[in-house]
Amino acid sequence: MIDVEVWYERRSGRRTFRAAIAFRCDGPRVAVFGPSGSGKTLLLRSIAGLETGARCRVVVDGAPLAPARSRRAPPLVGMVFQGYALFPHLSVAENVGYALGPRSRWSAEARCRVEELLDAFELSALAHERPENLSGGQAQRVAIARALAPRPRILLLDEPFSALDPPLRRRARESLAGAVAPERVPTILVTHDPADVEALADDLVVLREGTVEKVLSFRRICRKRRVARFAAEHLVPAVRREAAP
Repeated sequence: MIDVEVWYERRSGRRTFRAAIAFRCDGPRVAVFGPSGSGKTLLLRSIAGLETGARCRVVVDGAPLAPARSRRAPPLVGMVFQGYALFPHLSVAENVGYALGPRSRWSAEARCRVEELLDAFELSALAHERPENLSGGQAQRVAIARALAPRPRILLLDEPFSALDPPLRRRARESLAGAVAPERVPTILVTHDPADVEALADDLVVLREGTVEKVLSFRRICRKRRVARFAAEHLVPAVRREAAP
């Protein structure tokens, strides 16, 4: 179960953006849809503690998600940004194990964890490569493995497939689903692609103008209609409203 509440207000000149986002989902995998400016990335950044102006409450499986009190405590939130944000001066293995400390100080357990993730994401042969030598799909897998390394209590994915060519997205979804499933970590995925929801989500939250417009069980949706019809009914109208003058 994932229970989230986010409150935020930002003023820019004469314009004010307010967000009051609240939802509760029983499934461990939640997809978040919405037009640009609806608050999707704000939601993820608030949960991750990166949006200092936001007030946020998150409960995962009945336990509140609170900031770690010590710098040595493992991060409670793993986040994958749209641009992946890999460290260019570190190797693939060092990027994956970044949250575990400098490589020279890795414990035997940390080394085992990095090797486990490199294997799970098919990155073992690239362990010593730098990010500049990676394809988009490889960089994406490194970013997700890095987010999972410290065993976070929740994983946040901000449009993780947007930088990939369409032919690569299906394989990337399968790779992500296969690698994340054994971790059993609750996940919130921001996406514009109904195929991502079909492959990776149990529940769907639709945002508009900083509020929740719909919360739907995607498992029920799949039994009633295909994804394309769902997108036409719920998502395309939102995009059309956004584009209207």
